[in-house]
Amino acid sequence: MVSVLALGAAMLPLRSHLSVSTTALVLVIPVVVGAVIGGFAAGVASVAAGFLVYDYAFVPPYKTLSVGTTQNWTALVVYVVVMLLVARIVDVLDTTRIEARRGHEVMRRVSEVSELLVGNQPVDDLLMTIVMTAMTVFNVPGVSLLELEEGRLVVVASAGEPLSSAELHRLDPHSGFAIPVGTTSGSPSELRTVALSSSGRPVGILAMRGGPVRETERAVLNTFANDAALALERAQLREQALRSQLLEESDRFRRGLLGAISHDLRTPLATIKVASSTLSERGQSLSADDTRELHHLIEIESDRLTRLVTNLLDMTRIEAGVLNLARIPISVSELVGEAVSVMIPSMGEQRIEVIGSESLPEVEVDRVLIGQVLVNLLDNALRHSPTNSLISVKSERRDDRVLVSVTDQGPGVPRGDRETIFDRFTQFNTGGRAGLGLTIAKTFVEAHGEHLWYEDNPEGGARFVFSLPAHVNAANR
Repeated sequence: MVSVLALGAAMLPLRSHLSVSTTALVLVIPVVVGAVIGGFAAGVASVAAGFLVYDYAFVPPYKTLSVGTTQNWTALVVYVVVMLLVARIVDVLDTTRIEARRGHEVMRRVSEVSELLVGNQPVDDLLMTIVMTAMTVFNVPGVSLLELEEGRLVVVASAGEPLSSAELHRLDPHSGFAIPVGTTSGSPSELRTVALSSSGRPVGILAMRGGPVRETERAVLNTFANDAALALERAQLREQALRSQLLEESDRFRRGLLGAISHDLRTPLATIKVASSTLSERGQSLSADDTRELHHLIEIESDRLTRLVTNLLDMTRIEAGVLNLARIPISVSELVGEAVSVMIPSMGEQRIEVIGSESLPEVEVDRVLIGQVLVNLLDNALRHSPTNSLISVKSERRDDRVLVSVTDQGPGVPRGDRETIFDRFTQFNTGGRAGLGLTIAKTFVEAHGEHLWYEDNPEGGARFVFSLPAHVNAANR
């Protein structure tokens, strides 16, 4: 209205120099402005205002709404018809431009979501991504995703206004109520469902309040539903594969554990059984030395059995994820001394030499776990070393770490087995012992953020080295 009056006032002083047709052409401008700003209705209002200004000020007789000649009537009618057509065309072009821009924006966001959907998201996160995106992109007040569980539709994710119990009952396949299906437009409060299916198999149902109004958005919703179904099926299959992998790993662990138990338990139990039976049946005829040797054998094998059971319990803690550290400052000599004292009954004629642990700073470790590491490494060395051999436990400082090594004079580890020597239940060629103790030792050391590795001994045999963190105050001294 303002632009009509402004243009009319601007042309009024030049009225004697302007023709009727020229004035009509100038008054096209307010019609275009009105249609762009307010749509076709505003364009019609601009046409009406322009008609009044045109007739009143520029069509003789002036300052009246009467039309003198047929020529003037023709000019007014042509003006109204042409301006209405212009308003309609401008409105259609503007609406098309807005829809194209909206469609481009929706496609861009759906494309971003499609990239997100094909990522390795957990199923729960993916479900929330689907409903949040559907609500935001398609501008609906609420979206819920339902899946079929035991013959019933269950809401697994929801965004915006949740479904009421009555609406859930209506969605039940056996309720007898009709629910609009598909992507056709509906009222903002109307409940509508979009099926998510992949490879001909139903994956879920997207329940929306209302739906897209524009045709471009309905096509985008179809694309979004297909992408969401594929992503959801992929995530479900990935989780099923993960569960199958975990079950296979658990089954392999049980088989390996049974193999380790049957192998490692058999020897100490058989030895204890033979020794105890001999003492029971022939105790009176045995000499004092023989009796003492059998009792010592029972003690050694019982300690070995205890260590095996301890290792199995530790492995259970590792598998359950309940391995906790109780770090305290402690001297390396104390740790080594406790481990050596545990192994004394099993040494026989073998000897253990402790080197360089007295002058080192304290380490900040879990006393029980690192003690078990040393016991396991010493047990490994004793079992793979010849009689009368020497086993060395050496400690040295390196920067803010203390390195502890256990070296034996056995056959060592073949080069091809060094990559798997710390794997669970690895079998050794020398003695056939399962590698459960080494696995636990490596796990306990790595729980402290340190490392355990194998080295060649230049003089023959095997050397296992692990690092420990020096206590902060001790390391600064």
